[in-house]
Amino acid sequence: MTDAIQLTRLPSGLTVVSETMPRVETVSIGAYVDAGARHETAPENGVSHFLEHMAFKGTAKRDAAAIAREIENVGGHINAYTSRENTAFYCKVLKEDTRLAADIIGDILCHSACDKEEVERERGVILQEIGQANDTPDDIVFDHFQSTAYASQAIGRPVLGTEESIKAMSREALTGYMRRHYGHRRMVVAAAGAIEHADLLDMVRTHFADLPEAVAAEAEGARYTGGEFREDRELDQVHLVLGFPSVSATDAMHMPTQILSTLLGGGMSSRLFQEIREKRGLVYSVYSFVSPFADGGIFAVYAGTGEDQAEELVPVAVEELRRVQRDVTQDELDRAKAQLRASLLMSLESTGSRCEQLARQLQVHGRIIPVEETKAKIAAVTIEQVQQAAARMFRATPTLAALGPAGKVPALPAIAEKLAA
Repeated sequence: MTDAIQLTRLPSGLTVVSETMPRVETVSIGAYVDAGARHETAPENGVSHFLEHMAFKGTAKRDAAAIAREIENVGGHINAYTSRENTAFYCKVLKEDTRLAADIIGDILCHSACDKEEVERERGVILQEIGQANDTPDDIVFDHFQSTAYASQAIGRPVLGTEESIKAMSREALTGYMRRHYGHRRMVVAAAGAIEHADLLDMVRTHFADLPEAVAAEAEGARYTGGEFREDRELDQVHLVLGFPSVSATDAMHMPTQILSTLLGGGMSSRLFQEIREKRGLVYSVYSFVSPFADGGIFAVYAGTGEDQAEELVPVAVEELRRVQRDVTQDELDRAKAQLRASLLMSLESTGSRCEQLARQLQVHGRIIPVEETKAKIAAVTIEQVQQAAARMFRATPTLAALGPAGKVPALPAIAEKLAA
């Protein structure tokens, strides 16, 4: 840990971390809660995201308009997001307004009013959001993919919840979940930019003192199942996600897997982009991605293509998945490493990115990962490790999600057979 980064674990269990960044005039500050969609029971699916919305709808001393007005009066930005494992609330402000940002974030987490009228109003907003997602095929196909990869599990359920679960969500369910999960020991308060650690500690002790003490049980373990989902819709394109079980962010093969994803489908020079779009003109969009969880992960390829092109696209993509297991060149390995290294270093120039990285590293690894350590891990990845990562994943049971005119998309058994050949 550098002198610029300082970490304190308060007696309450709350973790506070900061990074002082010279020559910037802003501060990003956020509260990162170790609770997301995978911590929900089936009846309360969507409660984490619902709470994200309710956080901005008023506290004991501020109504919704006051929250927005106070932060925007000083030119700041406030926002939040929910994932399957985390929920975050964060602000970016000029350095002289950091205490206001800490006050507002602490207020919405410690003193949320959760007014019944606001609950009903926001219920309607979330139902509209679900409807919008359902009408966006290149968005909702990922939910179908996740629910197929992790069938009948919390980690497979949608972050937004379902129409049924949101309609049935009570105010008591919201406040109860918040009391169980939003405690000191499940939260990291992070800040990066023009801030001193002692000042941040003073703000946190003042504005986060009323967090609950309760510590909820850990989420159930993820059990990858795999399988196939198809939904025929009258669309111009069929949206496809083909994926496999991968590794967690703490696994020794995490970095080789990241390198694999980059060289396979991480940019315009990647194999999938060159072969499927540039050489064959089968798609506008094709890419691969890695989603690591605390106890596993997903590696997947997305493509959107026409009905007639789908029959050709899938075998071509599968052949690239087979070929990368035995044929990786030094040039493309070096290019993928350069992309990851550049992405890492560029992110360090953003107070928001740095703030989020600090919190995520503490929640995932239990420590701050030095930049030089990450660079060394990238540099150390070998061709053999990339091929090993590919072989381990692509010979497992695949998951296929297809949404749109999917009649010509090969069936999952045929895809699995070709991968195993």
